[in-house]
Amino acid sequence: MCLTCVDFTRKMCYTIPGFSERMVIRLKRKAIQDLVRWKYSEDRKPLVMKGARQVGKTWLMKEFGKNYYDRFAYFNFDEEDELRSIFEANKNPYRIVELLSMITGEKILPGETLVIFDEIQECPEALNSLKYFKEKANEYHVVAAGSLLGTLLSQPKSYPVGMVNILNLYPLSFDEFLAETDPNLFAYYESIMKGQQIEEIFHSRLLDAYNSYLIIGGMPECVASWVRHKDPARISRIQRELIEIYENDFSKHNGKVNSGRILMVFRSIVSQLAKPNEKFMYGAVREGGRARDFEEAIEWLVSAGMLNRANNVSKMEHPLAAFEKTDQFKLYLFDTGLLKHMAGIDNSAILLKSDYQFKGPLTENYVLQQLRGQFDVEPRYYSDKNSEIDFVLQYGTEIIPVEVKGGEDKSAPSFKKYVSDRRPEHALRYSKRGYRKDGYITNLPLYLVGKTREML
Repeated sequence: MCLTCVDFTRKMCYTIPGFSERMVIRLKRKAIQDLVRWKYSEDRKPLVMKGARQVGKTWLMKEFGKNYYDRFAYFNFDEEDELRSIFEANKNPYRIVELLSMITGEKILPGETLVIFDEIQECPEALNSLKYFKEKANEYHVVAAGSLLGTLLSQPKSYPVGMVNILNLYPLSFDEFLAETDPNLFAYYESIMKGQQIEEIFHSRLLDAYNSYLIIGGMPECVASWVRHKDPARISRIQRELIEIYENDFSKHNGKVNSGRILMVFRSIVSQLAKPNEKFMYGAVREGGRARDFEEAIEWLVSAGMLNRANNVSKMEHPLAAFEKTDQFKLYLFDTGLLKHMAGIDNSAILLKSDYQFKGPLTENYVLQQLRGQFDVEPRYYSDKNSEIDFVLQYGTEIIPVEVKGGEDKSAPSFKKYVSDRRPEHALRYSKRGYRKDGYITNLPLYLVGKTREML
């Protein structure tokens, strides 16, 4: 099985900074079977893990090695500078393994030892060595990851194209969050099937959990802290510190891209989404700003996993990529909890008010975050002078219009008109209403976005 660009989820340990070694929260992540299938796949290649910082890549690799191999050999190129000399002087993977075995003091055995290369972006020769492992020593199981590694992988000349499997790692999805915070409710959630009636008591509890997810988000440290302490102030502090870490990273790992422009784009996301049509405007980053000023910064942030992008399409027809307008797009933050913090939304607004400023953009951000990886084609949106469809999904040859509502609002005229005129096989509205079908439109409660494909 070739695992190129699949959603990657896992069971991991996460230690909150400042806690003792005994104070460990175990987070169960779904689809660890993807990693197990990678291990036993006949098409297995060295594995490269992409994802923003602090989403749990290091713990994931170690836990996978601990639970599914006899042992693992961990090498961090940021902490151990001397490791670089091994890869600078050698291209023979067997010689590399021999030297790494000497460092660990134990023999690295094919299929029995998981070899972990962390912060591999600090050693381009190590990243390039994955090619030789694939060609000459594929019996060794090698996993690599690194901070902002996606920015390197977006440049084909910087890594062995076609010689590695790529896995994407994201913050916890809503269902993973639910599994940690309310296992009993999660068991009910797991049982929900297409066409099933959802009892009001469970609908209400799941909406409460959804509201909590908007506040806490899916960053492992935030979820672990909530499970242990149930302290909103701690969550807010962790989110603030994470944002500071990311902003500091911009100046350290930007390469040829201007770090100041990266920071300006990142900080403009809230105001960009607050605009009536939410379309990204270069002039909103800086007065007089143009594409040539900020397009490299945007590509850097998207490649780094910090932003999710949805491009506009001129036609809602198969294949969507053929009608993509790459100069018209919306940008969303990779974690909804962090966006909520950056927007300065008070918790009481989400928990107590039926309507509040920024509700629409926050809900769209959540929906896109949950949709990622469910379909082979990434979601787009449709917009012209007269109408707009929040998201457009491609499911096989079928095109599915999607409307996003933060409350129980009725459908917008443009969405209703499109459905009435085109009568698509599926038309989805995400809202706080119950799970039901209204004519051609299927309303999915917001807590079921992660089950969209199952419900079709």
